[in-house]
Parts: sequence; structure tokens; C-alpha cells
Amino acid sequence: MSYLIINGGKKLSGSIENQSAKNSAVAILCACAAIKGKTTLVDMPEIEEVKRIIELLRSIGIKIQWLGKGTLEVDASGDLHMDKIDPVASEKTRASIFLWGALAARVKSYKIPKSGGCHLGERTVRPHWYALEKLGVKVESNDCFYLVKNSALKGASIIMYESGDTTTENAIMAAVLAKGKTTIKMASANYMVQDLCYFLIKAGAKINGIGTTTLQINGISKLKPVKNYSIMPDPIVAMTYIAIGITTGSNITVKSCPLEFLELELCKLEVMGQKYKIKNERKSKNGKFTLVDVETIPSKLLALPDKIYGRPFPGLNIDNLPLFIPILTQAHGRTLVHDWAYENRAVHALELQKLGASVTLLDSHRLWVEGPTKFLANEVICPPALRPAVNILICMLAANGKSVLRNTYAIDRGYENLYETLNTIGADIKIINE
Repeated sequence: MSYLIINGGKKLSGSIENQSAKNSAVAILCACAAIKGKTTLVDMPEIEEVKRIIELLRSIGIKIQWLGKGTLEVDASGDLHMDKIDPVASEKTRASIFLWGALAARVKSYKIPKSGGCHLGERTVRPHWYALEKLGVKVESNDCFYLVKNSALKGASIIMYESGDTTTENAIMAAVLAKGKTTIKMASANYMVQDLCYFLIKAGAKINGIGTTTLQINGISKLKPVKNYSIMPDPIVAMTYIAIGITTGSNITVKSCPLEFLELELCKLEVMGQKYKIKNERKSKNGKFTLVDVETIPSKLLALPDKIYGRPFPGLNIDNLPLFIPILTQAHGRTLVHDWAYENRAVHALELQKLGASVTLLDSHRLWVEGPTKFLANEVICPPALRPAVNILICMLAANGKSVLRNTYAIDRGYENLYETLNTIGADIKIINE
């Protein structure tokens, strides 16, 4: 078990490259299980979450190998052995439920261990059931596993019970191989959903309405292998770097930010008085997303006059919402943060009190953040949740003195070479292996 020593209070400077999107990567990697043949994915982030999915897919007979930095070959040509599924890998990542949609046309019946991921309170899977059963997928819940039974897939009209990202992606993966036409209304239009759709189209799927909340899908008999599909850059990691620049009062440039999925976040920051520059507009490697470089400029911040909350795209990204908490600690005044989507994620913000942040929990969804506050170095154990955990690191970078951060697996699930990258722009983070 390793831990971090952070010598904080340093001004950072320079440029850092954004990484590929975790949530796109895990969905697309699972979708490869539906393709008989060799598919190559490029710009695949080498993060713990991806490693767990690779372990999961390998355990059922899918051949996967790294061909070089960020290039992954997935060969799902052979027979699948669902009775050999890796229970440890399945239990460590919630993304394992993507197999419900990915294998809907390929495996008639199987058991899959119940999944893990971030500890954010109850995260219901019922919306997945309601959507998938319309297409012919039935999931039964038992104490430690799900029993999945697939009948012949048929197109259907689906109203999403919940406009969730993973729920929509599961429905899409099943629908592309369902006979006939499927309409999905109230669908998530978030970045990872779009990226998955563009990948599936490369594999032969027929999907219309990408980027909207209504998708029209005409089912096909089989998907074909895809060569060199590039995973899009991650808007949440980009926002993490932006939050680090602002919270530490630093002038840094974050490269390859997917602009469409950060525009409202930047608008909120502008209202707070944050100065920034947007530069070098271009298209992503897969040609589907607009990228820019964002430069943070040290600014005097004011608290937002209204509460801040996340919502499905095109709203402020639900995963970017907690990343505003460190920023708000440096703003004059008090802001209400309403994290309605998860039962307990807001509670983890109380860990920032150990570093001197003025955070007051009103209930399991709402908290006041007041600033400006001066951070204090301390020793903290990461909570078992990705964004709340990285928030602690952000605040430690801004705190004068030596801090210790333990149990960083929650961060490593979603960030690739984060500590090394930050050190290139002036951070002092040491990884200590016990």
C-alpha cells in the first residue's frame, strides 16, 4: 500500500496534457465484448478502473493485450466462459454492469457478481432493468450476484426511467443488435454516451440523434471489428486540473479540454471573477469533439450568488460539481452546493475540514462552503469515492507545509500519472511505497 507526501503551498506553472476519458474508455472496452474479431483502441488511459475491466473481460475468455502506450487490442472472437468470471474484478468496479447490454445478443444466461465502485450511498440498478427488459434482457437480483437471462432482442420504444449515463449506454449496447427499430427517449447525451455511439457506428451500428435526448437505433445482425478508435479527452480530468490551478492561485494551461462539456463550468467560474483564456481550438483525434487549451489566471474570487448543482448534460456535469468545492473555499462569501444525485457524496466534503476548509453539512445532499480560507497541512485517509478523494489532494497542494494522503486507490481508479504530471508543473508530490 502506497501513500503520498505532499509539500504544498507552491505556485504551479506550465502546461499539462489532459488524459483520455475514463467513462468513455470503460464503456467502449465493455462494448468490445459484443464484437467477434480484433478491435484496437488508442489513447486508452492506463488507470485502475480500466485494469479491472481488462481483468474481468480476460476472465471470461476475451484476449486483450497492450500493443504500446495507450493502444489496446481486444479480441472477442472466441467462446465466452461466464462461469469463470473474476469475482474480485467485478466487485471492484461498477462498470461491470455494462456486460448486461454488451452481452445481450451473445450469451443466453449467466451470473455476474454484484459490482462496487465509489461508495456514494444507494446507486440503484433498477433503471437498467426497466430499459433492458423492453429489449428482451431480464436481470434477477440475488444476495451476491445478478442472474441475467437474454431472449431474442427486439427493438422497442424506451422511456428512460432515469437519464443516467451508464443506464443509457447499456440500453444502446443492447439496442444496436436488437431486431427492428428502437427509440430511446430521455436518454443521457453526456460525453461518454456520445463517444460510445461514435465507436459503435464505426462498428456498423445505425444510431441517429447523438448529442440529443432522443436516440433512434436501427438494429443490425452483428458488429464488425474497429481499427484504431481514439478515446476522447476527459472533461472531468480537465476540470480537475483547472480546479488545481485556481485553488493554488497558479497560472497553468490545461491542454485538450473538450469545450462543449466544460462551457457551463467556465461560465460559473467567470461569474465568480475567475480569469482564463481559451486557446487553440481544434478537433479531437476521432474527429467528433471540439478541443481547446484553457489557461487559468490567478484571480480574486467571489462566492456564487446562487446555489450550484449538477444535472444531466447540457447542465453542469454531476462529476464536476464536487470539484467546485476547493475553488469555493478560496472565494469571498458563502455558496450552497447541492449534490442531489448521490445519497452520500456531499458527506465526504467534511474531510476537507481537516485541512482548514469551512464546510458545513446541511444534510446528505447540501453543504455550505465559505471562503476565503487558508488551508492547513495534515494527514488524511482518502474516502472511497473518486472526486471527493482528489479534492483532498487539491487542497493539500494549496496548503503550506507537509501533508500525507493515504489510501489513494480511489484517485488512481480515474487518473493516469496524476502525481507525476503535477510534479512537471512545480508540485512536490512523493509516492511512498510501504
